[in-house]
Amino acid sequence: MTIPGQRVIPALRITDYEQSKVFYVKRLGFRVEWEHRFEPHFPVFMSMVRDGMKLFLTQHTGDCQVGGLVHFVIPDVDAWYREFKDRGVVASEAPNDDLGFRNMTVTDPDGNQLRFMAPSSDPAEPGAAPNGGPAPPIDNPDARKGPPSVS
Repeated sequence: MTIPGQRVIPALRITDYEQSKVFYVKRLGFRVEWEHRFEPHFPVFMSMVRDGMKLFLTQHTGDCQVGGLVHFVIPDVDAWYREFKDRGVVASEAPNDDLGFRNMTVTDPDGNQLRFMAPSSDPAEPGAAPNGGPAPPIDNPDARKGPPSVS
């Protein structure tokens, strides 16, 4: 069975529902897909979507900590930078090629970092699997030992 679309959904911790909703919707152009609360005035867990990318935002303290980092692969970093700038967003890292590909970073009100990056145009790293398949085995003697035993 093939599962279409995004198969991993990151969650970021937020502390102020209203402030985060305004930031993600009005400033970054995401749309609220759904929100869930166990009771009115309880912490929210919500799904945000934009251009086929999904992100969960949670106020639940047990889900994760603030200060996460999520990477979004987008077609044109500079175009998104201009859009964000027009919406009043100040990038914490303007578009650059410091990581070997075009990227920029935006920080949300809770300190979570959102890195927007262009797909790499470089060929795969030496030793990487062709066509995105499983990587070849690593010739590492420690990897063959398995996990350390617990006494």
